Amino acid sequence: MARKKRYLTATMADGYVKTIGPTASPFTHYWRIVAELPGGKTEVFWGHSRSLGEARGKKDAAAEAARQRGWSSYAFEVVELVES
Repeated sequence: MARKKRYLTATMADGYVKTIGPTASPFTHYWRIVAELPGGKTEVFWGHSRSLGEARGKKDAAAEAARQRGWSSYAFEVVELVES
């Protein structure tokens, strides 16, 4: 039997709302990296994961990316996805 498709919504602390779906995948958390580049520009990277631990694991990857790519700074955030 096929899994029910659903929409998932993440609301970030700054009010940004991201909706994912329809999906049958068991995603539970949404993560976002807002990177400040040397020229004053910003880049946003995001994704979803199947657990809080998996999402938090992206923080180490963000630190490595910041060193490799020369970001001036970055902000890493994780929020829980809510079925909508």
